[in-house]
Amino acid sequence: MDDLTKADLIKTSWGIHRVVEERLLGHPATRDSNDWLDKQRLLLADMAIHLLQTALKPGDIELDKLRNNLHAVLTISDQFLPHAGLKQATANIYDGG
Repeated sequence: MDDLTKADLIKTSWGIHRVVEERLLGHPATRDSNDWLDKQRLLLADMAIHLLQTALKPGDIELDKLRNNLHAVLTISDQFLPHAGLKQATANIYDGG
């Protein structure tokens, strides 16, 4: 993929990120409410957008950002796939790096 296409996708992602983050910050759910998982879905989308931006940024991939993005996505996803061991897998993300 050429740098112009990457830049266009990143620019588009910032618009989507703004809308998702506005909805996330305005979401009334608290940890013990029935709507908590709905709010967590928005948070997961927000973190996925950050992962997309890290992956498409021109130049070498910034490994610290990649690790942090993956950690966030796996940690949030663990709520939806509790038997997959995603939270435990995050420990290995920072090993050796």
